[in-house]
Order: sequence, then structure tokens, then C-alpha cells
Amino acid sequence: MDEKRIRVAITHGDTNGIGYELIYKTFAAPEMLELCTPIVYGSPKLAAYHRKALTAETPFSIISSAEEARDGKLNLLTCFDEEVKVELGTPTEEASAAGVKALKKAIEDQKEGRFDALVLAPLAQNSEVKRQGLVVMMDQNLRVAVANAGSSIKEAVSKVTKDNVARKAETFFDLLKRDLRISNPRIAVLSLNHKADGAEEVEAIRPAIEELVAKGKQVFGPYPADDFFGTGKYQAFDGVLAMYHDQGAVPFRTLSSSDSILCVAGLPVPCTMPLDAACHENAGKNLTDENSFRQAIYMAIDICRNRANHDAPLANPLPKLFHEKREDGEKVRFSVPK
Repeated sequence: MDEKRIRVAITHGDTNGIGYELIYKTFAAPEMLELCTPIVYGSPKLAAYHRKALTAETPFSIISSAEEARDGKLNLLTCFDEEVKVELGTPTEEASAAGVKALKKAIEDQKEGRFDALVLAPLAQNSEVKRQGLVVMMDQNLRVAVANAGSSIKEAVSKVTKDNVARKAETFFDLLKRDLRISNPRIAVLSLNHKADGAEEVEAIRPAIEELVAKGKQVFGPYPADDFFGTGKYQAFDGVLAMYHDQGAVPFRTLSSSDSILCVAGLPVPCTMPLDAACHENAGKNLTDENSFRQAIYMAIDICRNRANHDAPLANPLPKLFHEKREDGEKVRFSVPK
């Protein structure tokens, strides 16, 4: 990774939404091509349509495989050739399906190691990716993970088990330590019930916290969400684990900045995306702020570098310089001098 630029795969998202606008605006800045080699998974026909509609001047180079991507270019990988009707600002099954095709192609290429990081433009079906990992909302000061993202309230409650909470908290811990390089992360776990004294806390959440503490991890709680955020307790922690979407998303959106993004932890490569959805109401109008999308790319690049720096010292551990013969040692220790 030190010898070549980080290859960032970018899916075009819902093709009636703002995905291409985000891409064109972000890579209109030449310095972005100095930070990474972007590979846009999409369609040349759709890309050309959006560029004309937006009167964008950002050029792209068409490639047929990720191996053809060139540094210093906005590479556009053709994921499909069929015609897709564009109705800017209108959610349709056809536009969503086109986004899914690009995502599936990116996932296939990831399995072959053809890029280093994945950034997703807004698409409703990104929820499938979210279910495979741990969704973390983050900005410069606040990181809130959702243990059961993409689940209804009823489903989320059924998933509050000791094993699930412990597993999600460990995934969060690894993100904070390995991907964000926080040496000894402090994680707060929120309760499911208002007073943190229900069956879920007694049978699942508290035992999960105790298990992680026994492993040497700084995990605390469970805390009722209203008091935890209302009194500013969150400021003492590096991350907060919520039990369901609204419990984490509402306070995060209230407290966070415009730099906010989503990160999906626990996947083979760094995976990030902007915080907001497809925003169909802004599609084709040049009204979209690309800052969150740019921050998602920055974070994907940072995580790549952080993982490399974290893993490098562990790759080739020093061999033992001597072999201790325990039996011989015991014999000498208990031998009777003559």
C-alpha cells in the first residue's frame, strides 16, 4: 500500500438520486486524485446523462475491469450495458436495481482483492451491506454504533442477547483500536429499557459487558439513553453502542456536525458512505453538498493506512531466542546436592 495509491471502489447508488452528482463534485478537486485511485462502479451511459444534466465538467475514463484503473484518473468501470431509464428525483425499481447491480459487481471484485476500500453512494439496498457488519455513525467527536441496524423495533428487541451484544461491542472495539488507532478505547453500552433494569439488561446486556471487562476491554453500562446523552456523559467515551436505530441515530444527528458519515465495521475492507440517503428531491438540481461523501472517502483512506500501520508490527514477530526445558529445570530445582 505504501508503493501505490489506495484504490477506492465507489458505487454509483440509486441512479435517479444524487450519486453521480456527489462523485463529480468530489473529484472536480484535482487533489482528490492525488490521495487515491477511484474506481466508480456504474454505467458510462448513465454517467454521461448525469454529467450533461448537471453541466459538470469532471472527466472520466471508461474501463472494463478494475485492473485497468489508472492513477490520476476518475475511472468508470462498466457494470452493465443495458439501457436504464433516468427519472431524476423519482424513486423507481429500475433505478434501485441499477444501483444494486453496481454494488454486487463491487462485492465480487472485493472478494478478488481488486481494490482497497469501498465507498457507497446513497442506495436503499445498502441496508444489505449494513446487516453484514456493524453500522457506526461518526464525525470528529462522536461515534455511535447500532447493534441491530436495519431491524424493526420488534426484531431489534429479539436480537438483544448476550452473544450478540458482546460480538457487536468487540467489533466496535476493533474498529476504534485498529481502524481509528485509539490505543485503549472506552465504550459505553446503552440499555434497552428506560431504567436499565429489565430482563434484557439482567440476562443479556450486563453479562455481555462483564464478559468483555474480563477480557480486559473498557466497556461500561448499561446507561439509559436519555440521561446518557442529556447530561453529556457521552463525552467521556470513545464510542457508544446503541441497541436499535432510533436510540442511536436521533441523538447522533442532534449532536453531530456536517462531517458526519457512516462506517460499516467488521467487513474485509474499509466500507464507508455519506450519512444521508438518496435525497431524490435534490437530484439533478446541483443543490447537493458533497462534504459528507468526501469525508467518507477520506475516512476509507485513513482506515486503510491505519490498518496497515497497526498490522505491520504484528506480521513478523521475533522468534524465541531460547527454548526453556521445563522438565530439566524442575529436576535441577528439586535435586538433592551430593
